[in-house]
Order: sequence, then structure tokens, then C-alpha cells
Amino acid sequence: MEPPVVPADRLDGWTLVAESTERPFEAGPVSVTAGTARYERETPPPRPFFFASRLRISPDAGPNPALTRLVESRAREGFRDRLADRDITRLERRDDRSLDVDDPDASRATLSVFHGRCAVDGDRVPVEALLAAWESGEYLLAGGAYPTGEGFETTRQAVLALVRGVRPPGAAEG
Repeated sequence: MEPPVVPADRLDGWTLVAESTERPFEAGPVSVTAGTARYERETPPPRPFFFASRLRISPDAGPNPALTRLVESRAREGFRDRLADRDITRLERRDDRSLDVDDPDASRATLSVFHGRCAVDGDRVPVEALLAAWESGEYLLAGGAYPTGEGFETTRQAVLALVRGVRPPGAAEG
């Protein structure tokens, strides 16, 4: 399954490191398939990363408030697992807020902000992680994580700009 579109003009300094299609959920006749692209910056560890995913839910019931809450909750759980896989621990959810995205056909995103620590050469480096979930005819997820040391605000703004620009494949840029 094709991942969502990330505007090329916002990817300066980011390298595509993986594209995948996974089935993160399956129960009886219901399944979720995710097409994901992951990008990293070439910096000393912990490397900032950004990802964008689109979800296909079968059978297709179309986005609705109850399903949106479930997608957001499951996405946060899955994101925590992915961060743990990257040695980011002591994770705390600090904030949930709305975020406008650039796609005029999309809903506002729910942005969750996490803080944690990443193991690097025996040290515990502070890290911030962002996860956004929204719908634009289908569910989209995007976010990333980065160390909160020197220059982190620039990286945060870059990740937020990438998140805002994510669109379903075939969507026109506005």
C-alpha cells in the first residue's frame, strides 16, 4: 500500500530510510493496513526521524467520531511501542491539542506530545516526540522524534511543517 505524500520541498535534510506496508491490527473480519514512509536526518544519535502513514480499514465504514477516537488511541499505543524499539523510554504524554493541516479537505489533526529519554552511549538524552492523527477521506498519521538539546526548536518546526503537509496519494496540493 502506497504511503501518503510528503511535500518534497519540505524534505531538505531528511533522507527516506524505509517504506513499508504492515497490518498492525486484525480481529475477525476487521483489519487495518498501514502504508508508511520513514525519514531520518543524518546527525549524531539519537537521529531525528519523521514518519507518515495512511491507514486502510476493512471493511470500510468511512471515518466517524467513534472510529476516530479508536484510531487515535491505537496510534498512540503503537507509537509508544515504536519509540521503545528506538530505545526511547520513560515516555510521558505531555499534551494533546488540535493542529491545522495544509490539506483543505482534511479534518484538524489531534497532536499528541510526548517526552522521554533515549539511551546513547550510556547516557540518557532527553527527547520530544510528536504524533498527529487526522482524516482526509482516510486516516493519516504523521510525526517523529528528536533530541531536545541545542537547536531542537528548529527541528520541532521542521517536523511540524512535514506533518502539516502530509496528504493522501493523489490529493492536489493547495
